[in-house]
Amino acid sequence: MLDDFFVRAVLVAVGVAAMAGPLGCFVVWRRMAYFGDTTAHAALLGIGLGITLGIDLTIGVAAVTISVALLLLAMERHTGLALDTLLGILAHSSLALGVIVIALSPSLRVDLTSYLFGDVLSVSVADLAVIFGLAVAVLAALAVIWRKLVAATMDEELAAAEGINPARYRIALVLLLAVVIAVAMKVVGVLLVTALLIIPAAAARRLSSSPEQMALAAIGLAIAAAVGGLFMSLYLDTPSGPSIVIAAALIFSLSLLPLGPKRG
Repeated sequence: MLDDFFVRAVLVAVGVAAMAGPLGCFVVWRRMAYFGDTTAHAALLGIGLGITLGIDLTIGVAAVTISVALLLLAMERHTGLALDTLLGILAHSSLALGVIVIALSPSLRVDLTSYLFGDVLSVSVADLAVIFGLAVAVLAALAVIWRKLVAATMDEELAAAEGINPARYRIALVLLLAVVIAVAMKVVGVLLVTALLIIPAAAARRLSSSPEQMALAAIGLAIAAAVGGLFMSLYLDTPSGPSIVIAAALIFSLSLLPLGPKRG
């Protein structure tokens, strides 16, 4: 018989994985892995501000990651600098600023380990309700804009010729990613959240022949990694967040086996 806290952890991990799977496909298609790292690093600033201001940490992290994502789009348009340069500037600046904000709060003694590597076993019923509510909202939003978002991702010029505004859907994508990264922090932590986005999607790419198949496969593989990693953590007494990432990496390794014709 599993304890209640472990059941809650499994349900939360499934909810986050369901969001991370299809969004991770866009991260892979657009080669945005470093964007995920940048917003994840910015999450530490959200943690610092949330603790300092006494607000819910998920709200603080979401506000900062969304702000950084929008700032990145604005800087990309107006500075003329390369995207990887801007990502590097924002990633390290926000990470350093987050550490400074926490350090300047002498009355607070914060164990950053749970934020850096996740603490899914400590989730409450309220956390479960919030995450599942967000999962429903994110997946519903993706379902509504899926066709146009895929078109804007695959070929922006062709999408524009069809009357689709690529910039609008790029903003929608980064906002959804920022929200998911803020929520996934609870499961795998700031440092590992990008892995939950890209590894299941990368494995799904080798097993799929259409964007829809890849999205569904990514959801299934992300959920399998989340659940498998938690049970690995339970039986091997290992940290839950890193265990989920290792499970995802094992699934990706299995996808490399020559079991059939190459797809993707």
